[in-house]
Amino acid sequence: MTTTTTAEHPRQIWDAALGQLQLRVTRPNFETWLKNTVGVAYRDGEFVVGAPNAFVAETLEQRMYSLISRALESVVDSEVEIRFEIMTLDGEPPALSSSNGEHSDVPEAPPHAVAQPIIHRPASLNSRYTFERFVVGKSNELAHAAATAVAGRPGELYNPLVLYSDVGLGKTHLMHAIGHRATSRGLSLIYSTTEEFTNSYIRAIREGTTDEFRERYRSADLLLLDDVQFLIGKEQTQEGFFHTFNALHMTNRQIVLTSDRPVSALALLEDRIQSRLAGGLVVDIQPPDVETRIAILRAKAEETRQDVPDSALQFLAERVHKNIRELEGSLNRVVAFSDLTGSPVTVELTKRAVADMVETAAERHIPDAAIVEAVSDHFGVSIEAIKGRKRDKKTAQARQVAMYLLREESQLGLSVIGKILGGKDHTTVSHGCDRIANQLNVDPQLRRHLINIREALASR
Repeated sequence: MTTTTTAEHPRQIWDAALGQLQLRVTRPNFETWLKNTVGVAYRDGEFVVGAPNAFVAETLEQRMYSLISRALESVVDSEVEIRFEIMTLDGEPPALSSSNGEHSDVPEAPPHAVAQPIIHRPASLNSRYTFERFVVGKSNELAHAAATAVAGRPGELYNPLVLYSDVGLGKTHLMHAIGHRATSRGLSLIYSTTEEFTNSYIRAIREGTTDEFRERYRSADLLLLDDVQFLIGKEQTQEGFFHTFNALHMTNRQIVLTSDRPVSALALLEDRIQSRLAGGLVVDIQPPDVETRIAILRAKAEETRQDVPDSALQFLAERVHKNIRELEGSLNRVVAFSDLTGSPVTVELTKRAVADMVETAAERHIPDAAIVEAVSDHFGVSIEAIKGRKRDKKTAQARQVAMYLLREESQLGLSVIGKILGGKDHTTVSHGCDRIANQLNVDPQLRRHLINIREALASR
């Protein structure tokens, strides 16, 4: 195949290259950066790729140029210079300059190359927040089921749908996933934070453009409004929201809201708004259990194509449990630390990488007695028995777990641990700690015991 004429259709060449790239990059990266691009022109060894916006064009040039270059060169069997251009709003591709300085004729970009980023993937929706990338566990399965149902039949089932949770647990992820699913079916939507809604409403009143405001917010098939709790104390905005809500609800348009607290706790909202929110489906999202945290970390590791052993994922999942953002952030730090030091990811490297993120019991000022008490409560063995001389299997295991946790969490010396546990000598403590450490590698039930005890300590 030659590169000196325009006989080859640039769209066909680019589609072939995209087929190769789809096999070489992760699905999220392909969906975010490559899916909405188009081959625009090909002349004299230069290939022009049309991108939906400047951010995508810059990212492709700076981060993926060599990968794209290899894919294109394997298709055309020749060296290629690549230029990334932004598609114009009217669907016209940028012109390709010829060697004499004149603009050559180039084929018109297919309509979907421009329309898709605008209609099917609005810039306000995070491309990473899809149903496919949401890890479902016991803590969020009801919210996930409700969100998928609403995305499949908007305006018919649960209207409004209110998702609430503490920060970083996935409510905004599910809201965006609903938006992506709906727009992929050609539905229109408005996604807005409550702050943006408030500012737009106040500006419309000040500038006398309330008719345009109403048209914008009431013409969409779906309204997605994030952080509705910020309506509290804004009486004028509540009035605008009330009428917008009614207009959409009366025409069976879907409304999805998120909040950091249940509707019943939004006591300072007007009663008429609170009652309408409560009239839909209100679903909470709880912090993920350890299995879900491990699944989230594993999915994140696979997405970044990093070789992270299960032991390292287990370490992070046991100790980072406030929210999913912090959990993913801890893994990002481990991976970055591994890259910067050129060392493989191990438990020891993981401990070093997140040393300032993961608090020990000593740093959280959890008393040693609280650790022993947590072990006692979990195993149903009295504190006196743990400190005593009984040697039955259940008591011995509880005692050794207490030794292990006092060493790992409180970072105490063996002799000190021995004194706390009724005067045991340091060799007994050392043996007990080593036994638990070895069993953790092969005994999932023991791992579960330790996870539950650590979570109980974290909630104190």
